[in-house]
Amino acid sequence: MLRREKTRLYSGANGNKIGIIYENINYMLKFPPKPNKNPEMSYTNSCISEYVSCKIIETLGLNVQKTLLGKYKDKIVVACKDFEEEKFKLLDFASLKNSVVDSETGGNDTELTEVLFTINNQNKIKQEKLIEFFWDMFIADTLLANYDRHNGNWGILLNKNTKEFEIAPIYDCGSCLFPQNTDDEFEIILKNKSEMENRIFSSPRSSFNKKGRRINYFTLLTTTDNQDCLKSLKKIHSRIDMDKINKIIEETPYITDIHKLFLKTIIKARKEKILDKALEINKNFQ
Repeated sequence: MLRREKTRLYSGANGNKIGIIYENINYMLKFPPKPNKNPEMSYTNSCISEYVSCKIIETLGLNVQKTLLGKYKDKIVVACKDFEEEKFKLLDFASLKNSVVDSETGGNDTELTEVLFTINNQNKIKQEKLIEFFWDMFIADTLLANYDRHNGNWGILLNKNTKEFEIAPIYDCGSCLFPQNTDDEFEIILKNKSEMENRIFSSPRSSFNKKGRRINYFTLLTTTDNQDCLKSLKKIHSRIDMDKINKIIEETPYITDIHKLFLKTIIKARKEKILDKALEINKNFQ
């Protein structure tokens, strides 16, 4: 049984959101954003991307929001379990960054050095625990081609009863797996080697910056000497099970066969050509 929960309101720029109760559990129901430029663009895929990506991240052994895919009237929507219910309050990383008074930039600055400085100088979560979470999430975002992970969509939870903090589950994954492409575009990409390689090596880039420029996932992982990053690379890579991933995709409702083929192909390619390659050629492992 599903019913509206009208007292729960949600912020965010991408699509409408309402509160619902399903099987006595609070969920945030996310709708696909309305297209701004191209009316033919299938923005419905953002809900599918959210669902599929979270299911895949779960197979990597990471703490991620629980999602359900369904229809609300005539729209494909994704329900995200509300981990803020009852005693918890979500504080995004931008808020945490603003609390570090020695930081030279504001909460929304995604320069990697500033992000790492904040992690190492905040006092809400053990530094080694938060840095491991950040890099684990970064590797998952690499595999899933996330172009919009920023300081506003990951963070920590405050237990309002105990006043203690914990890391929030990974959430807001609707920008993974090329949500703005149509089936016709998936078919073109699958048939064109240069189009496919562009989506492996060049686009998308991370929303985190290095010297003011968005980070290229392949370049960073094949050249970095950051040992925390490399530890997460080895760990998450060892957990990738393409059979499990393909099963998730195959069992996802509402999507076409060409969409399923594209998802299976692009994830396998990004694993082999970015993560596998980084493990092979990066000389900085200790």
